[in-house]
Amino acid sequence: MSKYLSKSKLQLKALYSLAIWITLSVGCSSEKDFKPKPKGYHYIHLPPHQYVPTPDSLPYSFEYSAHAKLLNDTSFMAERFWTEIYYPTFTATINVSFKIIRSPKDLRDYVNDCYKLAQKHNIRAESIEEVITKTPSGMTAVMYQLEGDVPTTFQFYVTDSVRYFFRTSLYFPTSQKNDSLAPLIRYTTEDMIHILNTLRWNHKVADKLR
Repeated sequence: MSKYLSKSKLQLKALYSLAIWITLSVGCSSEKDFKPKPKGYHYIHLPPHQYVPTPDSLPYSFEYSAHAKLLNDTSFMAERFWTEIYYPTFTATINVSFKIIRSPKDLRDYVNDCYKLAQKHNIRAESIEEVITKTPSGMTAVMYQLEGDVPTTFQFYVTDSVRYFFRTSLYFPTSQKNDSLAPLIRYTTEDMIHILNTLRWNHKVADKLR
């Protein structure tokens, strides 16, 4: 019987404390319906699109954003003529790689690698759309558009199927949600489409590599 009374007293005490806390909370509030403010994001100025050509020392040529820097790829797996298009203001990077096709197997391997690189984000991606098209110069291009909170939202590769293989991928190394980065993603994706449309082989350099 004593245990039952002790437990009842503890329950009453807890209810009494809760009632006081609620009364104080309501009394101290100046608004009846409090709603937290939505998380804000910094405004980012997007300059007009302007483009400059790549140097003649590369085996390919295209026009890239004048607001970005063309850098050598310094990653451990980088090969000759791999580059990075870095946006200092956005902290975004377009990785560029280039391969020589020496056999049909090379082409199959390069295509499969691109597919795997896109699909490895399938766990976090809401969707992955593949689009096959032709460039203005008549080469085959395959684009991957990824939706969701993934570090890379757009990738593509271009090939003439017999000699050269060119690939790019857009990366935003940030923890922000991609819906807040949407204007930047649209802006840089438009730059990538311009790269695709202006891509040509620089045969003076490329043919010496075969």
